[in-house]
Amino acid sequence: MSKADRLSRLDARRIELEAEYEDALVDALRKVAAGSWGLFGHNRDRAARAKWEPAVTDLYDMGEEIDRMRDQLELQRFALHEEFEASRGSVPSNAPGEPKQARAWLDRLGKDIGRPARN
Repeated sequence: MSKADRLSRLDARRIELEAEYEDALVDALRKVAAGSWGLFGHNRDRAARAKWEPAVTDLYDMGEEIDRMRDQLELQRFALHEEFEASRGSVPSNAPGEPKQARAWLDRLGKDIGRPARN
């Protein structure tokens, strides 16, 4: 297999994984927009953070894998993952709540809030 073929296959897999990442993020955002806190880690509620830990870990792992692929393909880092990671963590007490933030993310991504998946 030639280098061009390997890179072509890697790029196709990257595109698939980026779509999976966006789908997983949108699903999580819909749950948060419906009132589930913890995805963004804005408060110190350990139970909420623990509930979202598997989803956050999956997103982080997918984002890292995408960035490794992008590095091999000499592309810039995956912007959606960088934005999500930057949006997590402590915020001032007057910052919008996580449900409001999730709705803003969905609007920006052009996704309807739709019917959230059950937790």
